[in-house]
Amino acid sequence: MTDQLNDEQASGDTNAQQNIAANAEKTILSDNNATQTSSAKTGSGRMTKDMSLDMIMDVNVSVAVEVGRTKMSIRDLRELNQGAIIELDRAAGTPLDVLVNGTLVARGEIVVVKEKYGIMLTEVVGQDERERH
Repeated sequence: MTDQLNDEQASGDTNAQQNIAANAEKTILSDNNATQTSSAKTGSGRMTKDMSLDMIMDVNVSVAVEVGRTKMSIRDLRELNQGAIIELDRAAGTPLDVLVNGTLVARGEIVVVKEKYGIMLTEVVGQDERERH
């Protein structure tokens, strides 16, 4: 009798374990469907709040340092030769613009590091100024 009772308990334990596993699988599938539905609602190509920035940390971007700008006619441009001076829209000593993919992100000053030019950032530009540039 005790053997039969132990067999029934063992069988009951196995069934309980199977039920727990099945419920866990249903929960995981349900969560995955909810995530997919949520992602679809936010639109394709958009990052979700769950997505880690680690995925994009190694993406290369174009960084440019701009000394200044000017406008000139093609005639004047064609007449330039070695030694010509182009007047820019900035005064000497004015911080240079640092652009990332064409967007102003910072300003800085020229420095020399190991016989190469570099830029030391003096200001990181806020979102409102980025939009004006």
